[in-house]
Amino acid sequence: MIVITGATGQLGQLVIEHLLKRVPASEIAAAVRNPDKAGALAARGIAIREADYDRPETLAKSFAPGDKVLLISSSEVGRRLPQHQAVIAAARQAGVALLAYTSLLHADTSPLPLAAEHKATEAALQASGLPVAILRNGWYSENYLAGIAAVLAHGAVLGSAGNGRIASAARTDYAEAAAAVLTADNQAGRIYELAGDTAYTLSELAGEIATQIDRPIIYRDLPAADYQAVLVGAGLPDAVATLLAESDTGAAQGGLFDDSHQLSQLIGRPTTPLAESVRAALRQD
Repeated sequence: MIVITGATGQLGQLVIEHLLKRVPASEIAAAVRNPDKAGALAARGIAIREADYDRPETLAKSFAPGDKVLLISSSEVGRRLPQHQAVIAAARQAGVALLAYTSLLHADTSPLPLAAEHKATEAALQASGLPVAILRNGWYSENYLAGIAAVLAHGAVLGSAGNGRIASAARTDYAEAAAAVLTADNQAGRIYELAGDTAYTLSELAGEIATQIDRPIIYRDLPAADYQAVLVGAGLPDAVATLLAESDTGAAQGGLFDDSHQLSQLIGRPTTPLAESVRAALRQD
């Protein structure tokens, strides 16, 4: 059985969609915090297992000997490590065949403060003795394009990334990579640095949006503290605003750049171009 944790989240749902192109639904299990929210997956023939990162007793029942498990990193920044350790302990007790983890691009050397919990989780995985595969995901293009309504309203992309190049890819690209690893043989010990084929600066992102809407959009580079204040003013929680501002300053130092093309090699096609992601965001706005 292939078990996806966080299966009702944005990435988890996409991983399952890609798995369904490769294996029958009867070979997939969705491990979720709230099974009541997984009715659509159950209706497609996918097994539902309760798995709450904060309740180890549920995790102990979520995995079985021989399972391949995808540990999708928790969204609770600051609490990730103990949550991930609970999943690792349960997977070890069950004797899973593979534990794959969605980490961060170049987690071992990344300048992003966000990398600390990923690096610690990777260390816990390596110490577990389990067969482990690490998927070091780069930035999702959607991270920047989720705020496109504000960009259009103000005529500007705001950030603190300077001229840092960002090799992002669409969330579905990373999901397809996870599905590929989970359905392939001999993945234990593999570490993948996953990023988009073509990198861009936030100035270039602004230019792409401007081209598609045929009116000026500029990039306004702000000090990290000012950018964080703007995000808080827009309604984001302090922790999320801090994460995004710090990620931009990390991007300015090269933390979101990679040109190894491991992602496109893994999924067997080019990664989703930025222009296509911008078009999709504009259609949804």
